Amino acid sequence: MRTVIVVGASLAGLYAARELRAQGFDGRLTVVGAEQHRPYDRPPLSKDFLTGGGDERQLDLCDEEETAELDAEWMLGTRARALDAPGRTVVLDDGRTLAGDGVVIATGARARRLPGPPLAGVHTLRTLDDARALRAELTRGPRRVVVIGGGFIGAETASSCVVLGHEVTVVEAAPLPLAAQLGPEMASVCARLHARGGVRLLSGVGVTGLRSTGSNGGTGDTGGTGSAVTAVELSDGRLLPADVVVVGIGAAPDTGWLAGSPLAVDAGVLCDDGCVTTLPQVVAVGDVARVGGTRAEHWTSATEQPRVAVANLLAGRTVESVRPLPYFWSDQHGSRVQFAGRRGEGDTVRVVEGSPDVLEEGGFLAVYERGGRITAALAVDRARPFMKIRRELAAARLPEPTGRVTEPAGV
Repeated sequence: MRTVIVVGASLAGLYAARELRAQGFDGRLTVVGAEQHRPYDRPPLSKDFLTGGGDERQLDLCDEEETAELDAEWMLGTRARALDAPGRTVVLDDGRTLAGDGVVIATGARARRLPGPPLAGVHTLRTLDDARALRAELTRGPRRVVVIGGGFIGAETASSCVVLGHEVTVVEAAPLPLAAQLGPEMASVCARLHARGGVRLLSGVGVTGLRSTGSNGGTGDTGGTGSAVTAVELSDGRLLPADVVVVGIGAAPDTGWLAGSPLAVDAGVLCDDGCVTTLPQVVAVGDVARVGGTRAEHWTSATEQPRVAVANLLAGRTVESVRPLPYFWSDQHGSRVQFAGRRGEGDTVRVVEGSPDVLEEGGFLAVYERGGRITAALAVDRARPFMKIRRELAAARLPEPTGRVTEPAGV
C-alpha cells in the first residue's frame, strides 16, 4: 500500500492520519477536507468560543510541527463528490480524481436544517463558520433567542446565550430534553438545569414553521430576498417572537457523496466491528461510520476508532475490533454533565451520591442497573467518582442492551 486517501479533515480524519504514520505507513498520504480549516476542536464552539472566552487558535488540533511530521498533502476547501469503488478513486467536486490503495472515510455529519428558504437570523451550530456567524449576531445587543431542540448542542447554546445576556427559550418536541438518552427520571435533571439558568423550556411541543419579514415589510413564512426571522410557530398555534433562532435538531451522516457507489450505506457507512466497510481497502471512522450496527457521534469514538481502522486497513482484513465505552460530557448553566455506558430500556436508576433534587449542593452521581449489574453512569458535578465508575464499566465490557437506546450526538 503506497497511497492512502483520508476523506474528511475532521477529528477522526486527523487521528486516522496520525495512526497511519504511527503504524508505519510511509507512503503518500492525502487528506481531503470540505472546509477551508485544518482540523479543529468542535466541543468549544457552543461553549467558550461562542461566549468570546476563546479564540480560534485555541481550537487547532495540530500545530505546525505535527503538520510537518505527518507529511500529508492537505486538500482543504475541496469536497468529495463520488467514490469510484473498483479503483478506490475519489472524485472531487472540481472534477479532479485521486486514486489510492486505501481510503479512510471520515466525512462526519451535517447539521439538520428546517425546510424552507434561508432566513437571516437562523443558524445551525456544527462548524467553525457556523459559530463565527452566530457569535457575530449575538454581539449586537440583547436578542430574543429561540433554540429549537433540547439536545446537547441546543442546551449548551442556550446556556451560552444566557451568559451573554439574551432572553432564551428552548423548544423541545419530546416531553423532556434528552429523555431518549437518559431516561425520563434523569432527563428531568436537564429541565431543572435550564430553569436554574433562567431559560424558558417548552417541551412536548413541535415547530411547524418560521415567520419572517421581507424587504417589503410583510410577514409570512416563505422568506425571500432580504427576509429575516421574526417568530417561531409552534404546533399548538403559539408564536414565539425571535430575533435569533438556533436549529439544534441533530445531524445526519455526510454520505450523500457516496450515492451510486456499491458501498453499503444505511444511516451511516456500514462497517463491521473493525470499521471495515463492504468494499476492500476502505474503512470508515467517526460520526459517518456505523460500526457494528451503531453510529455514535462521540468525541471518544472519533479518537478511538482510527487506531483499529488503520490497523485493519494496513492488514487488508479485520484483525482487530473496536467497541469503546460510549462517553460524553456537556457543560450547561455552570454544571458539567457526564454520561458513560450503554443504557437500555427498562434499566433502573439508583442515586449513589448527592441528590438530583438539590443540584446547587454539589451535584450527584447515579448509576443505571440491569440484572444486578451497572450498565451506565450519569453525573452532574461529580467528576472524580464518575471517572472511577467509568473505568470499571470499560473494564467490564458489558454486552449491548436489548431494546437499544440511540446513543446521543454530543461531545
